[in-house]
Amino acid sequence: MIRAVNWYPPFLFSGIKVVDFADDFSMFRTRLKLTWFNRNLMGTAFGGSLYAMCDPFFMFILLIQLGEEYIVWDKTASIEFVKPGKGTVYAEFKLSQAQISEIKIAVDRDGKGVFEFPCEVIDSAGYIIAKLKKGVYVRRKDFAKPNA
Repeated sequence: MIRAVNWYPPFLFSGIKVVDFADDFSMFRTRLKLTWFNRNLMGTAFGGSLYAMCDPFFMFILLIQLGEEYIVWDKTASIEFVKPGKGTVYAEFKLSQAQISEIKIAVDRDGKGVFEFPCEVIDSAGYIIAKLKKGVYVRRKDFAKPNA
């Protein structure tokens, strides 16, 4: 199913591809090849494509790792463009079992929470192209909502 993400139209037409992932789905690595589909007016990677290559993966990791007892949604995001993306760029998303356990403990204790994860987009030479922060909302399905 994860490989099917490569056929998701916003990824397919933007030159974004999942190039690696851990067997337990705790890590994903994506690649964005610069093409005429994803170039901006300056001939570098379109910022929306740089963001899109990073969008769903921390949410994916938590959805898979926490299981069906939890609701997981992307909540916040910020991106800082550091350097123009002039070629192929990569991003890696990884959560350790310790981080996942900490999130589970916090949500089981508090019922819900928003957890922030940093990410960097790097070029083939290892230079940082963009820095992102993703905020992911996690709630237990059985958490009672206060009356509105």
